[in-house]
Amino acid sequence: MWDAVLARFERQAPASVMARLALERAMPAAWIDEVFETHRQRQYPRELLFSTVVELMSLVSLGLRPSLHAAARQMDHLPVSLAALYDKVRRTEPPLLRALVQGSAQRLEPVVSALGTAPCLPGWQVRIIDGNHLPASEKRLAPLRNQRAAALPGHSLVVYDPDLDLVTDLAVCEDAYESERTGVLPLLDSARPGQLWMADRHFCTRTILQSLQQGRADFIVRQDARHPRIVHEGPWHDRGRVETGQVLEQDIRLDEGQAPWRRIELRLDRPTESGESVLWLWSNLPATIDARQIADLYRRRWRIEGMFQRLESVLQSEIRSLGHPRAALLGFAVAVLACNLLAVLKRSVEQAHREQFPEGWEASPYHLAVQVRSRYEGMLVALPVEHWPTWADGSASTLAQRLLELARHIKPGQVATSKRGPKVKKTREWVDSAAARAHVSTARVIEASKGKRP
Repeated sequence: MWDAVLARFERQAPASVMARLALERAMPAAWIDEVFETHRQRQYPRELLFSTVVELMSLVSLGLRPSLHAAARQMDHLPVSLAALYDKVRRTEPPLLRALVQGSAQRLEPVVSALGTAPCLPGWQVRIIDGNHLPASEKRLAPLRNQRAAALPGHSLVVYDPDLDLVTDLAVCEDAYESERTGVLPLLDSARPGQLWMADRHFCTRTILQSLQQGRADFIVRQDARHPRIVHEGPWHDRGRVETGQVLEQDIRLDEGQAPWRRIELRLDRPTESGESVLWLWSNLPATIDARQIADLYRRRWRIEGMFQRLESVLQSEIRSLGHPRAALLGFAVAVLACNLLAVLKRSVEQAHREQFPEGWEASPYHLAVQVRSRYEGMLVALPVEHWPTWADGSASTLAQRLLELARHIKPGQVATSKRGPKVKKTREWVDSAAARAHVSTARVIEASKGKRP
């Protein structure tokens, strides 16, 4: 009987079945509790397992529940009170979040590779790094109620693999005012030979670039206005044109004994929105990679902005009711895990219908998420978890083939992206008010309030 029920959902709700299989592969409960036990510092499990917390938060991130409170109220056998649940959430330690994202990406990477990828730069693993600041939260915490300024719960640094469309690493910062240049340093420890790291000009510092060099990784970083001091500049050489403008190149050194790096100048045919007509890129890629190719590669950096946009619009990565920094950052980290799951579903659907549609056809993560939300809960009611086949420890190639089989049941027209026309230029209203832009760091307000208690 259960096989017949599963077969019906495979035909009528394939996206929900795919989500269940990918979820079991990426975040099985036993593995989450193992990660907690390995990386916990002061926390400990008693009645409430960390896998239960992640499960509840994932329901919110996927849009299946409007809030953590609602998710907990609908859970049949929550072993603790709501107050104990929130206390557990707000004490989630940052190393746990990084371990979850790293481990989940490592579990999904073989599956995506089996589905097929088109590398940006053959022979290199591309890593794009950028920061994301959470918006102001609701002022439910007692120390925030008298604050007139917006309360910022923190920010995060994300490492994104555009070839796999997966977030591979994450560092969270509870203090919203902590410098991204400081918070990114732990992520650079994972730099390895054969990797190409790309970043915006905010990360063009001597410490960051030399950390990548020490890890024997290559980089492409946009030059900052206050770039590190250069002790030697070679002559400029014309390297031809790319689609967006003229390319020149020169050798530079930060120290006398250092091997030369390359500085690429891109003279744009059309200025950027901020009015810049010239961009400078620093790189230590070998001479076999042409300067024009470096200029084109840097344009791929904007893929991480698309990923951030999906986190905000498709998933619930910004849970404003969670004001405590650690709770808000847990919500963001679980949304990152959900985003990786949607990326696997997207890649599966595109590969399943690649022969039918041209190369530029893409599946929409938004419409895939809509299909998952619409029938996921009904599927679990009709087919309890204990009657599902186990895919957590199966081979990646077998799971990839299973996802492709299910993806062929999805109608491409229902999940295709909608191509929009050219943007209409609008005048921007400028509000010159200090009060409208005022904000405070939630972590600092909470820390200051501890000394005021009697």
